[in-house]
Amino acid sequence: MRLFKKGSSGPSNNTKNRANSSPNVNVKSKGSGGGTVSADGKSTVFRVPIPDSVQPGQEFQVYAGNRIVRVKCPPNSQPGQFLQITVPIDPNESSNNNNSNKPNAGAANKSLPPDSPNVCPVEDRDGGPPAYMVTIPEGIRGGSQFPVTIQGQQLVVTCPPNAAPGTKVRIVPPPPPPDDVESSVGISGNPDSKRKLMADEETQLFEVQVPQGVKPGQSFALLAAGVRVLVTCPLNAGPGQRIRFKLPKALTTKRKPRSEAVEIKLSYDKDGWTRTIRVSDMKFQWVRMDDNGDIDTNTRFDAEKSAYVRKLTFQPGGDERVRDGVMTLVPASDAFVDSRVKAYNGEVLVSYSEIAEAQVKGFEEKAVWFQEKCQKLRVEWSEGHMRINVRRNFLLEDSVDAVMSLNRKDLRKVWRFEFIGEMGIDAGGLTREWFELVTQEIFDPDMGLWMSSETNQMCMQINPASKFVCDDYLVYYRFLGRVMGKALFEMQLVNGHMVQYIYKHLLGWPITFKDIATIDEEYHQNLKQLKDLHENGEDLEMLCLDFSTTQEFMGAKEEVDLVPGGSNIEVTNDNFPEYLEACLRYRMMDRVKDQLTELLLGFFDVIPEPLLTVFDFQEIELLMCGLPKIDMDDWREHTEYSGEYEHVNGDYPTCHWFWEVVDEFDQEMKARLLQFVTGTSGVPARGFGVLQGNDGNIRKFTIHGVHVGVCLYPRAHTCFNRIDLPMYETKDELREKLKLAVTMVATGFDIE
Repeated sequence: MRLFKKGSSGPSNNTKNRANSSPNVNVKSKGSGGGTVSADGKSTVFRVPIPDSVQPGQEFQVYAGNRIVRVKCPPNSQPGQFLQITVPIDPNESSNNNNSNKPNAGAANKSLPPDSPNVCPVEDRDGGPPAYMVTIPEGIRGGSQFPVTIQGQQLVVTCPPNAAPGTKVRIVPPPPPPDDVESSVGISGNPDSKRKLMADEETQLFEVQVPQGVKPGQSFALLAAGVRVLVTCPLNAGPGQRIRFKLPKALTTKRKPRSEAVEIKLSYDKDGWTRTIRVSDMKFQWVRMDDNGDIDTNTRFDAEKSAYVRKLTFQPGGDERVRDGVMTLVPASDAFVDSRVKAYNGEVLVSYSEIAEAQVKGFEEKAVWFQEKCQKLRVEWSEGHMRINVRRNFLLEDSVDAVMSLNRKDLRKVWRFEFIGEMGIDAGGLTREWFELVTQEIFDPDMGLWMSSETNQMCMQINPASKFVCDDYLVYYRFLGRVMGKALFEMQLVNGHMVQYIYKHLLGWPITFKDIATIDEEYHQNLKQLKDLHENGEDLEMLCLDFSTTQEFMGAKEEVDLVPGGSNIEVTNDNFPEYLEACLRYRMMDRVKDQLTELLLGFFDVIPEPLLTVFDFQEIELLMCGLPKIDMDDWREHTEYSGEYEHVNGDYPTCHWFWEVVDEFDQEMKARLLQFVTGTSGVPARGFGVLQGNDGNIRKFTIHGVHVGVCLYPRAHTCFNRIDLPMYETKDELREKLKLAVTMVATGFDIE
């Protein structure tokens, strides 16, 4: 697809096509047949991106005009890169060019939805492909995306950086695919990719009726044999028509949850973000279901519903030992992750069926499963192992030099450590000591790289001022990412708990407006007050706010734009949702984007991202930091009571039942309860008596009594280490509601 700003002559790559069943052809310039005709009139040139699943040397299939051609991926190329191909002109295609280039040609016999109201056909006197002028809707700014329907195709257009609402952009839609309903259903990119993906597994055929309201090219979610999948309506199908798709039998086999916590999650059906499997390529994708069970397609920021997921794109070229990458925050519905893990030789080590099955296991079983898969990825001892020598007095410096000199294959070899000048053979003990000491030192706030969270002194967050610590400060974050990945790979423990949203970034989990409160409760409350004013119709222009914020670095205050030129953009009632979105993006990523990018690049140098899809953000903290050793007597002794329980100092049936239920919990559930109330599974070294709150002062674990009419489920206030516990009438009701609240917090659902 090509996109032109009105009055310009140059192309832009800011437009995506989600609907086309083979969108991997981008016409380089106008010409007969949708390509560039050579001087001799015998060939056409196309630019095509390499699909995600294609490796160097493999062939893949693309649409070139109205034909399907096969392309071989060059040795030095990788998925996402564009190739220029030259295709001989088909005489039959040339003879039909005049008809095929007319808008809506051939559409008379199809039941296609009408074009969007902001779409207007453009007459092209040069005989080129059909073009359209699209008016940018209100609320859309440079870089934002919005959907349009053209000739039955639902396209997603990216607003040019220098455009604004009301501006017209020129769109040249890609050619439609062949009219084969079954072969085109849900297939994105390479038509062979789906068949190839399932070639090694037995499949089951499903037939479903396209729901009312679903347009051609639009995705909809459904349950197939108990598995929620994402299906794309073919371009030549519509509501009421029956379409078919296949799923691996291993995926649709009824799997029974292995733990009570998972059973609760799966049985609790409520509006919220959930991870589904795309039928098109078996990749995992986040979707949000509305109250009617349909996919929420709202594109404008909503503080209650919108969510964002980090997207990490690896860059080609550069030093093979240290990959470069770019990280952005994209709408959660645009985020997807591979569901297969391959070895360096291309062999599939873990399939999507195995990953989907592991997702319903209990935490302990997941940990065992994860370790088994890492064993498959580990380089055999006979192929080489690494001996790392460090000086205890210069532990961090020596460790950084050693680890950063390794390539990615070396990171999966067996490591053996030696502390120079000390006797001892590493049989595992020195390795454990090294991981503990090196992570303890790098997380030390005195290093200047990390700082205690404002809402929880047990959690560490990236120090935005770390760029002033040293010139090569980013190396330390890449190093730590590799160390954390290697620790997880070897089932070693990391001596440091991070703030919750960083674990979400590691997993590619949705980030919401509520997550701001986990790092700065006061800032979150200020934004909520502005939100209340906006909802009550107050004039926000009276507050004299703009799209900028003030940050303090090394004692000096600095004004930072939340968007380009933000200090010159006034916050109004019309653009307030965009202001909230900008605040979330800045707090959750942009202010520490460089450091966070290096941390994740180092982590994924060791751990394949698909393996992490089996864990939630609570579980990944428990896996990396270990289950805490909780002294129940110490916990009870240093618990305070407030609200309805204050006057009896906890001498109330509900409080007694609470501790009896917690005593019944296994170690994992106790840790999850601690995460639920305090924001982390970490316990202070000196016990619960020195538990701190968001102000740095002692803030003991608190049970706050409320009536059931105030809230039906227990709810947590992590900045105060407080749990609101309704005055239930029975112990069984308390047990049920407490377990549900504790286990559902990791799903992102709101159970109020």
